[in-house]
Amino acid sequence: MPEFELYNAPQSICSHKVRFALHAKGQAFDEHKLNLFAGDQLTPEYLAINPNGLVPTLIHDGANIIDSLVIVQYLDELFPEPHPLVPRDPLARARMRSLMAYIDEVPTPAVRVPSYNMAFLVHFQNMPEDEFQAMANAKPLRKEFLLNFGRVGFPEKAYSEALDRLGRSLSRMQSEIDKSGGPWFLGDILTVADIAMMPVIVRLDDLDLDHMWDDKPAVSRWLEAIRAHPAYAPTFYPGSLLTEQYPHLRKE
Repeated sequence: MPEFELYNAPQSICSHKVRFALHAKGQAFDEHKLNLFAGDQLTPEYLAINPNGLVPTLIHDGANIIDSLVIVQYLDELFPEPHPLVPRDPLARARMRSLMAYIDEVPTPAVRVPSYNMAFLVHFQNMPEDEFQAMANAKPLRKEFLLNFGRVGFPEKAYSEALDRLGRSLSRMQSEIDKSGGPWFLGDILTVADIAMMPVIVRLDDLDLDHMWDDKPAVSRWLEAIRAHPAYAPTFYPGSLLTEQYPHLRKE
């Protein structure tokens, strides 16, 4: 019987990070797939294990671990070898953590805006206003985000600002990889910072926004290296990409 249970959602970018880490560490797990648009993450049963009402949640030895990057670091502490995700050098660890903070602050929330406008909007457009308000008010951490999104999507100004933040993030990524020599943020070792950025870049590519790094070859090489990693394919199993679930996003 697997040592771990993972509550997650196939298309959730935070779930992608944890699935990737589990596979990178060679750990089997029982997967519980939640339907976020059906409200599975807001049931009393799920809120009892994750009061934030978000995915993923990892259960290990009866303990619930929440927040994707907390889980990734927890897994690395449990299984540091043979492929540690945290550098041994204190200065390198500090640089990794500063990158993680930046990724959590800038590109991760920014990528939600095109994700919702281009894909998830279809779930809300025909929803009665009172039903939408009730759903938004039930979100422990994302209430304000959904209320700003509304049933018509984010306005053009918010969308443009999100793309600008993503563009700046890609420039930062190019600069950091150039500085380290690549192929990863910190050089030749895949770290938690790379796992933090991975689903953002995969999501942008899935949304046909890969032109944003046409002039950033280090980002293209980084994405190629991610896709070549043994953990990538089992992480992004069928149904994990938006284009697989939303036909209007598929490239002709």
